[in-house]
Amino acid sequence: MQVISLTWGILAIIGMFIGLIPCIGALNWLNIPFAVAGLIVSIIAHATHPGPNKSSSMTGIVLCAIAIVIGAKRLIMGGGIL
Repeated sequence: MQVISLTWGILAIIGMFIGLIPCIGALNWLNIPFAVAGLIVSIIAHATHPGPNKSSSMTGIVLCAIAIVIGAKRLIMGGGIL
């Protein structure tokens, strides 16, 4: 489950970077819910993993959170959220 959360975070960051390109900013309307779902999966993976090595799930949490924050700021700057 940690590998899934890391992969989800990487895909969310890639979607966020694509959404930063002018005229493709509306992609953030799809990417933010995708990143929120990834954040939930990453938190579950972090909470349920019994071992001390939780770096993959923590990286997924950070990547999804960054994608959400920057994507929302991009929507606000572009007038997508008033």
